[in-house]
Amino acid sequence: MAARTEQDVLDAIERRRRRPHVKLMDEHVTLAHGAGGKSTHVLVETLFMKELGNPLLEPMGDSASFRLYDEVGPGVALSTDSYVVKPLFFPGGDIGELAVNGTVNDLAMAGGRPLYLSAGFIIEEGFPTADLQRVAASMGRAARDAGVAVVAGDTKVVERGKADGLYVCTSGVATVDHDLKLGPAAIRTGDRVIVSGTLGDHGMAIMIARGELELEVDLESDSAPLHELVATLLEATDEVRCLRDPTRGGLATVMCELAMAAGVGITLDEAALPVRPEVNGACEILGIDPLYVANEGKLVAIVAAEAAERAVAALRSHPLGADAAVVGEVRAEPPGMVVLDTAFGGSRVVDMLAGDPLPRIC
Repeated sequence: MAARTEQDVLDAIERRRRRPHVKLMDEHVTLAHGAGGKSTHVLVETLFMKELGNPLLEPMGDSASFRLYDEVGPGVALSTDSYVVKPLFFPGGDIGELAVNGTVNDLAMAGGRPLYLSAGFIIEEGFPTADLQRVAASMGRAARDAGVAVVAGDTKVVERGKADGLYVCTSGVATVDHDLKLGPAAIRTGDRVIVSGTLGDHGMAIMIARGELELEVDLESDSAPLHELVATLLEATDEVRCLRDPTRGGLATVMCELAMAAGVGITLDEAALPVRPEVNGACEILGIDPLYVANEGKLVAIVAAEAAERAVAALRSHPLGADAAVVGEVRAEPPGMVVLDTAFGGSRVVDMLAGDPLPRIC
């Protein structure tokens, strides 16, 4: 991992200066502020970045990458996340597994090798201890499968009716052994957009588990640790520009964030997007675009055009990347915007997620 230079800091300041000016108009926090879309972006930009902003936070990536001792220390990635999913147990996983995999994946998007996690539990009075044991056991299995250890933790209990059962907060540390500067600043015109597999599986599995859709479908969350998949990709090519996991807000919101941060246009090809028929069907019933549905076991990679074929082959060589596909291209125009070329030969603008159509998804 390259050391952060004075020029890097100046570049970060310049990118922030070029960002569109936004203003927080809401007097109260709403569910939309936690959905990962436009309201979240405004809240983070106008409130948290204003009070907490610094060069390491500036890229607003899935994790922060830095060296412990300036230019000579080891490369490190640090991430934190909170999980409030409802229901706590769903097809393909539960809140415990989700918390471990989610933090592992945030670290993986920096190209890191996850090592250690911390876990905090906010438990509602009256929560069944059998369910808590089930969550802890799931976290233990997920940690062992990912090759990480939970080395610190905290437990808090709040009054009945104050926490909806259980919330889990995790932080993680990884080593970063490469010198790539992964992030929006590395994106160039002509780069290709690659997704590692089918979109929307997690979000739709959660919706069906809530019983809000009376559908008989075999659909599970895609929750999985992605660090080995990332390692496979980075071994195949050093022309990866940026990595993201499209969780809250889905692929559409991640693409909008990257387009704005990099000052480029991104065009997606609707016909190339891998979406399961079951997910498409459920989205049609709900009136939701699969582009905005959360994923927990997929990644988005921006790679140089000449490396795209090699990158897809590398991803497909791993079980978690079997359905990898090139789905878009980075263009100079329109800067800061995402456009979808539709299967019918037209095109439309893809904006950030507005509102909160799928609350409590992760």
